[in-house]
Amino acid sequence: MVAAAAREIHDGELVFVGMRLPMIAFGVAKRPHAPGATGLFESGVIRDTPAPELLYTMGDPSNLLNATYCGDMLSVMSLLQQGRVNVGFLGAAEVDRFGNLNTTWGSRNGQQVRLPGSGGACDIASLSQRTVVLLEHNCQRLVSRVGHITSPGNGTGNGWRREQGLPLRSGPSAIITTMGVLRFGDDGEAYLASVHPGVTVEDVLRIRRNLRRSERLILNISGRNYECIGCFQNCFDAARDRRTRAVGVDGGAGSATGADDSVRRGP
Repeated sequence: MVAAAAREIHDGELVFVGMRLPMIAFGVAKRPHAPGATGLFESGVIRDTPAPELLYTMGDPSNLLNATYCGDMLSVMSLLQQGRVNVGFLGAAEVDRFGNLNTTWGSRNGQQVRLPGSGGACDIASLSQRTVVLLEHNCQRLVSRVGHITSPGNGTGNGWRREQGLPLRSGPSAIITTMGVLRFGDDGEAYLASVHPGVTVEDVLRIRRNLRRSERLILNISGRNYECIGCFQNCFDAARDRRTRAVGVDGGAGSATGADDSVRRGP
Protein backbone atom coordinates (compact mmCIF):
# COMPACT_ATOMS: atom_id res chain seq x y z
CA MET A 1 0.00 0.00 0.00
CA VAL A 2 2.80 2.42 0.87
CA ALA A 3 4.63 1.76 -2.40
CA ALA A 4 1.43 2.21 -4.41
CA ALA A 5 0.65 5.42 -2.55
CA ALA A 6 4.16 6.74 -3.13
CA ARG A 7 3.70 6.27 -6.89
CA GLU A 8 0.75 8.68 -6.75
CA ILE A 9 3.12 11.51 -5.76
CA HIS A 10 4.93 13.23 -8.63
CA ASP A 11 8.00 15.40 -8.48
CA GLY A 12 7.31 19.05 -7.69
CA GLU A 13 3.79 18.48 -6.44
CA LEU A 14 2.04 19.95 -3.40
CA VAL A 15 0.73 17.01 -1.38
CA PHE A 16 -1.75 16.99 1.49
CA VAL A 17 -0.04 14.23 3.42
CA GLY A 18 -2.23 13.48 6.43
CA MET A 19 -1.17 10.85 8.94
CA ARG A 20 0.05 7.26 9.17
CA LEU A 21 0.55 5.42 5.86
CA PRO A 22 0.43 8.50 3.58
CA MET A 23 3.15 10.07 5.71
CA ILE A 24 5.37 7.06 5.10
CA ALA A 25 4.47 7.15 1.40
CA PHE A 26 5.56 10.78 1.23
CA GLY A 27 8.94 9.83 2.67
CA VAL A 28 9.29 6.95 0.22
CA ALA A 29 8.38 9.11 -2.78
CA LYS A 30 10.90 11.80 -1.86
CA ARG A 31 13.88 9.50 -2.30
CA PRO A 32 13.60 7.85 -5.72
CA HIS A 33 11.28 9.86 -7.91
CA ALA A 34 9.75 12.94 -6.25
CA PRO A 35 12.51 14.85 -4.44
CA GLY A 36 10.78 18.14 -5.21
CA ALA A 37 7.43 17.21 -3.66
CA THR A 38 6.24 19.34 -0.74
CA GLY A 39 4.12 17.99 2.11
CA LEU A 40 1.20 19.95 3.54
CA PHE A 41 -0.42 19.37 6.92
CA GLU A 42 -3.77 20.92 7.79
CA SER A 43 -2.41 22.03 11.14
CA GLY A 44 -0.48 24.71 9.25
CA VAL A 45 2.84 22.91 8.70
CA ILE A 46 4.61 22.70 5.33
CA ARG A 47 7.63 20.43 4.88
CA ASP A 48 9.91 19.75 1.93
CA THR A 49 11.55 16.89 3.86
CA PRO A 50 9.83 14.12 5.87
CA ALA A 51 9.84 14.44 9.64
CA PRO A 52 12.94 12.80 11.14
CA GLU A 53 10.95 10.77 13.69
CA LEU A 54 7.74 8.77 13.87
CA LEU A 55 4.74 11.05 14.32
CA TYR A 56 1.68 10.39 16.43
CA THR A 57 0.00 13.68 15.48
CA MET A 58 0.83 16.25 12.83
CA GLY A 59 1.47 18.73 15.64
CA ASP A 60 4.30 16.68 17.17
CA PRO A 61 7.52 18.65 17.81
CA SER A 62 9.45 16.49 15.34
CA ASN A 63 7.06 17.61 12.58
CA LEU A 64 7.67 21.26 13.49
CA LEU A 65 11.45 20.94 13.76
CA ASN A 66 13.14 22.29 10.61
CA ALA A 67 9.80 22.61 8.85
CA THR A 68 9.71 24.80 5.77
CA TYR A 69 6.80 26.74 7.24
CA CYS A 70 4.84 26.69 10.50
CA GLY A 71 1.74 28.85 10.32
CA ASP A 72 -1.99 28.64 10.85
CA MET A 73 -4.54 26.29 9.34
CA LEU A 74 -5.94 28.94 7.00
CA SER A 75 -2.56 29.50 5.39
CA VAL A 76 -2.36 25.87 4.31
CA MET A 77 -6.04 25.23 3.59
CA SER A 78 -6.17 28.32 1.38
CA LEU A 79 -3.82 26.53 -1.02
CA LEU A 80 -6.75 24.24 -1.76
CA GLN A 81 -9.01 27.17 -2.56
CA GLN A 82 -6.34 28.51 -4.90
CA GLY A 83 -6.31 25.19 -6.78
CA ARG A 84 -2.63 24.65 -6.08
CA VAL A 85 -2.80 21.29 -4.26
CA ASN A 86 -2.03 18.45 -6.65
CA VAL A 87 -2.96 15.44 -4.55
CA GLY A 88 -4.51 14.79 -1.16
CA PHE A 89 -4.47 11.52 0.81
CA LEU A 90 -7.52 10.50 2.84
CA GLY A 91 -8.80 7.61 4.91
CA ALA A 92 -12.43 6.63 5.47
CA ALA A 93 -14.74 4.30 7.31
CA GLU A 94 -16.55 3.65 4.02
CA VAL A 95 -15.96 4.40 0.36
CA ASP A 96 -18.44 3.63 -2.40
CA ARG A 97 -18.17 2.87 -6.10
CA PHE A 98 -18.15 6.58 -6.95
CA GLY A 99 -15.39 7.42 -4.48
CA ASN A 100 -17.65 9.14 -1.93
CA LEU A 101 -16.33 8.89 1.63
CA ASN A 102 -18.12 8.39 4.93
CA THR A 103 -16.29 9.36 8.11
CA THR A 104 -19.42 10.54 9.98
CA TRP A 105 -21.52 7.47 10.84
CA GLY A 106 -20.60 3.83 11.36
CA SER A 107 -21.93 0.77 13.14
CA ARG A 108 -20.61 -1.32 15.98
CA ASN A 109 -22.38 -4.42 17.29
CA GLY A 110 -25.46 -3.46 15.32
CA GLN A 111 -25.58 0.03 16.81
CA GLN A 112 -25.04 3.26 14.89
CA VAL A 113 -22.05 5.19 16.21
CA ARG A 114 -20.83 8.71 15.56
CA LEU A 115 -17.40 8.91 13.93
CA PRO A 116 -14.97 11.87 14.05
CA GLY A 117 -16.39 13.49 10.92
CA SER A 118 -14.68 15.47 8.20
CA GLY A 119 -11.89 17.52 9.72
CA GLY A 120 -10.23 18.86 6.60
CA ALA A 121 -11.17 15.86 4.46
CA CYS A 122 -14.18 17.46 2.78
CA ASP A 123 -12.05 20.43 1.67
CA ILE A 124 -9.35 18.12 0.35
CA ALA A 125 -11.83 15.87 -1.48
CA SER A 126 -13.60 18.89 -2.96
CA LEU A 127 -10.63 20.98 -4.06
CA SER A 128 -7.54 18.81 -4.57
CA GLN A 129 -6.71 18.10 -8.19
CA ARG A 130 -6.49 14.40 -7.28
CA THR A 131 -7.69 12.50 -4.22
CA VAL A 132 -6.24 9.17 -3.13
CA VAL A 133 -8.00 7.04 -0.51
CA LEU A 134 -6.26 4.37 1.57
CA LEU A 135 -8.19 1.72 3.48
CA GLU A 136 -8.55 -2.00 4.17
CA HIS A 137 -10.12 -4.14 1.45
CA ASN A 138 -13.20 -5.67 3.04
CA CYS A 139 -16.98 -5.74 2.69
CA GLN A 140 -17.60 -3.24 5.47
CA ARG A 141 -15.33 -0.57 4.01
CA LEU A 142 -16.06 -0.98 0.28
CA VAL A 143 -19.78 -0.48 -0.21
CA SER A 144 -22.17 0.22 -3.07
CA ARG A 145 -23.42 3.41 -1.42
CA VAL A 146 -21.98 5.09 1.64
CA GLY A 147 -24.40 5.65 4.50
CA HIS A 148 -23.44 9.32 4.62
CA ILE A 149 -21.38 11.46 2.25
CA THR A 150 -18.87 13.27 4.43
CA SER A 151 -16.43 14.01 1.62
CA PRO A 152 -17.53 13.95 -2.04
CA GLY A 153 -16.11 11.74 -4.72
CA ASN A 154 -17.96 11.53 -8.02
CA GLY A 155 -21.36 11.76 -6.32
CA THR A 156 -23.74 9.76 -8.49
CA GLY A 157 -21.46 9.50 -11.49
CA ASN A 158 -19.75 11.42 -14.24
CA GLY A 159 -20.87 15.05 -14.39
CA TRP A 160 -21.98 15.25 -10.77
CA ARG A 161 -19.01 17.30 -9.59
CA ARG A 162 -19.51 19.84 -12.37
CA GLU A 163 -23.20 20.14 -11.41
CA GLN A 164 -22.20 20.91 -7.82
CA GLY A 165 -19.80 23.64 -8.93
CA LEU A 166 -16.66 21.79 -7.86
CA PRO A 167 -13.44 22.47 -9.81
CA LEU A 168 -13.29 20.65 -13.13
CA ARG A 169 -9.75 19.52 -12.43
CA SER A 170 -10.53 17.72 -9.18
CA GLY A 171 -11.92 14.46 -7.87
CA PRO A 172 -10.97 10.93 -6.80
CA SER A 173 -7.99 9.44 -8.61
CA ALA A 174 -7.39 6.13 -6.83
CA ILE A 175 -8.51 3.91 -3.97
CA ILE A 176 -5.55 1.97 -2.61
CA THR A 177 -6.53 -1.03 -0.53
CA THR A 178 -4.66 -3.84 1.14
CA MET A 179 -5.19 -5.91 -2.01
CA GLY A 180 -4.84 -3.58 -4.96
CA VAL A 181 -5.52 -0.25 -6.61
CA LEU A 182 -8.88 0.91 -7.92
CA ARG A 183 -9.20 3.78 -10.36
CA PHE A 184 -12.11 5.59 -11.95
CA GLY A 185 -13.50 5.30 -15.45
CA ASP A 186 -15.13 7.95 -17.62
CA ASP A 187 -18.48 7.11 -16.00
CA GLY A 188 -17.11 8.06 -12.57
CA GLU A 189 -17.21 4.51 -11.21
CA ALA A 190 -14.34 2.59 -9.68
CA TYR A 191 -12.70 -0.39 -11.32
CA LEU A 192 -9.90 -2.70 -10.23
CA ALA A 193 -6.79 -1.46 -12.01
CA SER A 194 -4.12 -3.65 -10.38
CA VAL A 195 -3.43 -6.05 -7.56
CA HIS A 196 -0.46 -5.87 -5.20
CA PRO A 197 2.40 -8.36 -5.48
CA GLY A 198 1.47 -11.58 -3.70
CA VAL A 199 -2.26 -10.97 -4.19
CA THR A 200 -4.17 -12.86 -6.86
CA VAL A 201 -7.34 -11.91 -8.67
CA GLU A 202 -9.04 -14.85 -6.98
CA ASP A 203 -8.16 -13.31 -3.60
CA VAL A 204 -9.95 -10.13 -4.60
CA LEU A 205 -12.94 -11.99 -5.98
CA ARG A 206 -13.42 -13.75 -2.65
CA ILE A 207 -14.11 -10.45 -0.99
CA ARG A 208 -17.29 -10.23 -3.12
CA ARG A 209 -17.13 -6.50 -3.26
CA ASN A 210 -16.43 -3.43 -5.33
CA LEU A 211 -16.84 -4.71 -8.87
CA ARG A 212 -19.94 -4.42 -11.00
CA ARG A 213 -22.10 -7.47 -10.86
CA SER A 214 -23.29 -8.28 -14.37
CA GLU A 215 -20.27 -7.61 -16.50
CA ARG A 216 -17.84 -9.95 -18.16
CA LEU A 217 -14.25 -9.71 -17.05
CA ILE A 218 -11.06 -10.80 -18.75
CA LEU A 219 -8.08 -10.48 -16.44
CA ASN A 220 -4.58 -10.87 -17.81
CA ILE A 221 -2.26 -11.76 -14.94
CA SER A 222 1.30 -12.76 -15.64
CA GLY A 223 0.41 -13.78 -19.18
CA ARG A 224 -2.63 -15.87 -18.24
CA ASN A 225 -6.24 -14.91 -18.96
CA TYR A 226 -8.91 -15.33 -16.29
CA GLU A 227 -12.59 -14.98 -17.09
CA CYS A 228 -15.10 -14.12 -14.35
CA ILE A 229 -18.85 -14.11 -14.97
CA GLY A 230 -21.53 -12.51 -12.82
CA CYS A 231 -19.64 -11.71 -9.56
CA PHE A 232 -20.20 -9.51 -6.47
CA GLN A 233 -23.95 -9.74 -6.81
CA ASN A 234 -24.59 -8.13 -3.44
CA CYS A 235 -22.48 -5.09 -4.12
CA PHE A 236 -24.03 -2.88 -6.73
CA ASP A 237 -27.64 -2.27 -7.54
CA ALA A 238 -28.30 -2.32 -11.26
CA ALA A 239 -27.23 -4.69 -13.99
CA ARG A 240 -25.04 -3.01 -16.57
CA ASP A 241 -24.13 -3.59 -20.18
CA ARG A 242 -21.46 -6.19 -20.56
CA ARG A 243 -17.94 -4.87 -20.98
CA THR A 244 -14.52 -6.45 -21.40
CA ARG A 245 -11.46 -4.88 -19.85
CA ALA A 246 -7.98 -5.95 -18.74
CA VAL A 247 -6.11 -5.55 -15.52
CA GLY A 248 -2.39 -5.72 -14.76
CA VAL A 249 -0.42 -6.59 -11.67
CA ASP A 250 1.14 -3.92 -9.46
CA GLY A 251 0.25 -0.79 -11.35
CA GLY A 252 -0.42 -2.27 -14.78
CA ALA A 253 -2.73 -0.47 -17.15
CA GLY A 254 -6.35 -1.40 -17.72
CA SER A 255 -9.43 -1.90 -15.60
CA ALA A 256 -11.48 -4.64 -14.11
CA THR A 257 -15.18 -4.98 -13.67
CA GLY A 258 -16.80 -7.73 -11.78
CA ALA A 259 -18.81 -10.80 -12.27
CA ASP A 260 -19.51 -13.88 -10.03
CA ASP A 261 -17.43 -16.11 -7.80
CA SER A 262 -16.60 -18.55 -10.58
CA VAL A 263 -13.28 -17.94 -12.26
CA ARG A 264 -12.52 -19.85 -15.42
CA ARG A 265 -9.00 -19.85 -16.70
CA GLY A 266 -8.90 -18.94 -20.34
CA PRO A 267 -6.34 -19.87 -22.94
